Amino acid sequence: MKNLAWLLTTIPLFTACSPAPETDSSVPAAEATAADNSGIQAGVDYHSFSNPAEVTVTHLDLDLTADFAASVLSGSATLTYQKQTAQADTLIVDTRDLSIQSVTANGETLDYQLQPADPELGAALEIDLPEQGNKVTIEYATSPQASGVQWLTPSQTAGKQHPFLFTQAQAVHARSFIPLQDSPQVRVTYNATIHTPEALLAVMSAANDPDTERDGEYDFTMPQPVPSYLIALAIGDLQFKPMGERTGVYAEPALLDAAAEEFADTESMLEATEETYGPYGWDRYDLLILPPSFPFGGMENPRLSFITPTVIAGDKSLVSLIAHELAHSWSGNTVTNATWRDLWLNEGFTTYLTYRIMEMIYGHDRYRMEAVLGYQDLQEDIAALPANDQILAIDLRGRNPDDVFSDIPYEKGALFLRELEQKVGRENFDQFLLNYFQHFAFKSITTDEFIAYLSDTLLAEYPDKLDSERIEQWIFKPGIPADAPMPTSDAFSIVDQARQDWLSGEKTATSIDTAKWTVHQWLYFLNNMPEKLSDEQLAELDDAFGLTASSNNEIAHSWLMIAVHNEYQPAYDRLYDYLVSIGRNKLVKPLYRELSKTPQGKAFAQKAFAEAKPGYHPLTIKANEGFVN
Repeated sequence: MKNLAWLLTTIPLFTACSPAPETDSSVPAAEATAADNSGIQAGVDYHSFSNPAEVTVTHLDLDLTADFAASVLSGSATLTYQKQTAQADTLIVDTRDLSIQSVTANGETLDYQLQPADPELGAALEIDLPEQGNKVTIEYATSPQASGVQWLTPSQTAGKQHPFLFTQAQAVHARSFIPLQDSPQVRVTYNATIHTPEALLAVMSAANDPDTERDGEYDFTMPQPVPSYLIALAIGDLQFKPMGERTGVYAEPALLDAAAEEFADTESMLEATEETYGPYGWDRYDLLILPPSFPFGGMENPRLSFITPTVIAGDKSLVSLIAHELAHSWSGNTVTNATWRDLWLNEGFTTYLTYRIMEMIYGHDRYRMEAVLGYQDLQEDIAALPANDQILAIDLRGRNPDDVFSDIPYEKGALFLRELEQKVGRENFDQFLLNYFQHFAFKSITTDEFIAYLSDTLLAEYPDKLDSERIEQWIFKPGIPADAPMPTSDAFSIVDQARQDWLSGEKTATSIDTAKWTVHQWLYFLNNMPEKLSDEQLAELDDAFGLTASSNNEIAHSWLMIAVHNEYQPAYDRLYDYLVSIGRNKLVKPLYRELSKTPQGKAFAQKAFAEAKPGYHPLTIKANEGFVN
């Protein structure tokens, strides 16, 4: 099928739902020193202008119209609030590039001030509250360049007939399409009415009715309180196909069957996770397959995870990403980081759960291979990042909160939890997690609150096996502590031997028996090659295994990185197509970064970026334009 063939040329790097640097080797923790984190106040969100300590928004009512011709969302946001002090008379919400038309309450116009904009954080909207009532309504419109919204033309979709819109709110981009308290410590319930062209379907991170009539007006409700970064909207030529009693997939018609087949194990993942970590608390768990410009692998929007189409590999080799987004339903969506400093509480726990889910569904061998690859990603980041950025509870003051996304909160966080598991025993640690998810359900917590809970539970129960000094080292010091768990996989030993035999000349590439190799073994084979290979060696590998023509873009990514390191020209046509057809940052950013290191490579990158830019998401543009300028 033509459409499936198109999909199989855009398959991504692995598991993380946000972009992460890729580097070379590890730096022992003892050789690094942390930045000065003194003065950080736990629970203070340094990336929001809002004032929830005085006035807290508790509910949101949206009424928005999507104007595809103008690339604008316009309408109203009604905020229900609760005063925390009797004297509070001002509500402060976050905005970015919003056109504020009016602010009203009880039929009366309210005074407000839109403060000067900060380039990273947007502008504070300060509203004088009415004497009576607990609601204000803000009439507004978004900018066509809203950082959290992408508008796609029909030609940029799979079906080529209709436009497409999707939002991406994490970390602080919800404020670019809704005026609200854009901090993960503020949780709201919400209702929404979305007006669209009649041919299109709107879906949200809320209760979706797959049988709803396409009439251009769609109503949604989210009864559980969620942080602002989990409010999400998509509009397009979407259809639905069930995969189980509580799971299904939304996608453009050309992708629907392939997606439903690829992710058919989602219901089994859901049931297995419930058995160990407690009931799923969000009613349904559906997937939305987005166009390939989506800047991440996936986004854990509750009830409806947003997923890149590049994980539809045809063999379920990349479904760990689905396990990851599903796991967020417990770790992240139900128990949430209170600030972006605390992101590891979301991503470390979720990455740990991802490995466990993959083991439950696909067995111990696959779990071990994926854990080894994740550990190697972590080592690369530790080699590349400054000491402060190797800390789980990172200091992000004065920085863009998107800087928090690396393999540190993901893989280092998961490794920390794996050590706790090994010290107290898996069964005991699973009980701890189940209790933890229930204790903090639908709350946003800080690292300090987690440490206090850990001290009252596992540390108190197992004083002979755990100590607070070791825990402090994991959370507040750079690098990986000595004697941390190191994943291993017997399946990789034959790959190491094959690579060594080929590099030493004892075997030709064609004599390596790869018939039973998995995607993970191929990645391990390529990712652990020497950085420099000869043209003859590269040609031999390419001829033997068809790497330049690989339809699996995880494998293609690793190969293209090797090609760029060695300026292997036969792969550059594929490299160009790769860069202009995929918007996932984890895939394209390392390639742009590497290309930019030579004049010839930078010229190549500039040409590809110029062609790709109209179809890239604003976050992808921002992440890569520095390499081509």
